[in-house]
Amino acid sequence: MAPSKEAETWDEGWDLDDDDANEEAGLLASEEEAIQQLRAEPIQVTSLVQQQYRKEMEKKRTKLLVALIVPVLLIVLVWNLLGGGTSSNLHKTAQNCVTGAYDLPYELEMMVCSDMSLEEKVGQMMLPARNWINPNGSDVTNYFLGGVLSGGGSVPSEGNEPSKWADMVDTFQRASLKTRLRIPMIYGIDAIHGHNTVYGATIFPHNVGLGATRNASLVGMIGRATALEVRATGIPWTFAPCVAVCRDPRWGRCYESYSDDTALVTALGGALIDGLQGSLSGPADFVAATAKHFLADGGTTKGKDEGDAKGSDADLRRLFLPPYIEAVKRNVLSIMPSYSSWNGIKMHANKHLLTDLLKKELGFKGFLVSDWGAINQLPQSTDALRLYDSINAGVDMVMMGDRERLQDVIRDLIAGVKGGHVSDARIDDAVKRILRAKVKVGLFEHAFANRTLLSQVGTHRQLAREAVRQSVVLLKNGMRTERNGTNGTAGSERVLPLRKDGVKTLVAGRSADDIGRQCGGWTLTWQGASGNTVPGTTILQAVKSAVSNSSSVVYDKDVNGTVPPADVGIVVVGENPYAEYYGDDPKLELNGTDPAVVRKVCGAMPCVVVLVTGE
Repeated sequence: MAPSKEAETWDEGWDLDDDDANEEAGLLASEEEAIQQLRAEPIQVTSLVQQQYRKEMEKKRTKLLVALIVPVLLIVLVWNLLGGGTSSNLHKTAQNCVTGAYDLPYELEMMVCSDMSLEEKVGQMMLPARNWINPNGSDVTNYFLGGVLSGGGSVPSEGNEPSKWADMVDTFQRASLKTRLRIPMIYGIDAIHGHNTVYGATIFPHNVGLGATRNASLVGMIGRATALEVRATGIPWTFAPCVAVCRDPRWGRCYESYSDDTALVTALGGALIDGLQGSLSGPADFVAATAKHFLADGGTTKGKDEGDAKGSDADLRRLFLPPYIEAVKRNVLSIMPSYSSWNGIKMHANKHLLTDLLKKELGFKGFLVSDWGAINQLPQSTDALRLYDSINAGVDMVMMGDRERLQDVIRDLIAGVKGGHVSDARIDDAVKRILRAKVKVGLFEHAFANRTLLSQVGTHRQLAREAVRQSVVLLKNGMRTERNGTNGTAGSERVLPLRKDGVKTLVAGRSADDIGRQCGGWTLTWQGASGNTVPGTTILQAVKSAVSNSSSVVYDKDVNGTVPPADVGIVVVGENPYAEYYGDDPKLELNGTDPAVVRKVCGAMPCVVVLVTGE
């Protein structure tokens, strides 16, 4: 998803018993013990997440049995809670409780849809950016908006602090509850490696790093931690995970992919969905996940972002579809189509893949949300025709970018229905899917921020550290070379591990003391930035803290002059932070001063080269 202009049958999942974890922090309350387990079984795919899932499933079977014994009573209860089918409010308590509808979303969908005007239905399908609507929430009320989002770098005007996020989202939510039917809006954000837009939140490795861990249990725990931090700020929906299978490293979004191995992407994507969504039946500390970008976004020709992927149906199903089959099995609540095309057909207008394959063949019951301004990339001649094609292809909620005006999109879609370009049935299907997801994520019961969770924001750095530790890949451990004049003779000792005692270490390279480079794109802003952007430990700081008092550390960023004498060198090189098409790179070469620094330091002493890259 691009930035804001300002910055520029449903099974349930798993939940946590009081016996399993602390009531507030869930699984992560015993983070130390869990990390020890992860170290003992680093490649295990039968994860703790899945064990919790199975336990929760047993509970759900019991609930289902009760529901089957007394279906008539439950239906009557839902009917009464919703006001007997009249135009009364959906909400009957201050907590907006419609628990009678929770296990029977079909009745909720039917009753609400039959009671909604066309304007209210179209409003539910709109997802504008927060900086394009009135901050007091009046647009949410007046246009019956189904959701609001923050694009990359779009933060509350009052400040980028967790409590300010909760205040902002609650303002929009109060506005949604002023509408006739009081249907809560759903707020979305790109929490793709932690709650990465919020200052002070825990930042986890990007998916390419998590893929290197090959550890589904760890990824599930990261999903759980992310859900806690996101929901604390009042946000119940994240545009994650990216389950792209990156087939060409020149693609600028490769770091958002777990792997080029379809099976690994499938396993880790499923684990993150479980961690984010849980069972969605407990307190408001889980979030709706979004599997993206459907389909074959990582297979475009020459790795061009938003390009065209070409292949046979067999290729599509073998390489790119399995992560979505798994996501549907895990009950993912939303899926985002790709900007890219498949054999020349833009995905946002590909009815065969969005509706026939995903919704009908795979049985996806959630909703499809378009990517940032993606509908305006379709080839039709007018905005209205582009909108009709996308909705008819299967898109349920329209995420607006910089070009679209909310009022224009609403006007065009209403006119399209009245003019016969879009059927009433297609609108009703979209709205039912959106409402179903809102019920599942608990918005009708817990509309506002769970502020008891605010203390959780930024508390999962030990888990992030473990993820970094498991993500490191050793490419080569060469031999030390003893230098006599200009000649070198190979020694018998490997460079790694480095000694902590009695050693002088030279640290060099522009990525050695730069937390922004370590975090990469999608950190506070869409593109990310170099420098001291977020709290954290740079590699230089870590080296200094790791050596003993008998050792010393010298730092020379660019080594412009004579190489400082030292026993060993550590050169940290990498890329400038980037996101999406800004990262497309046909050469895949180190740039700037990096190559020269590597040559100088490694030509003068035994050295370790650390790559901080996304490609």
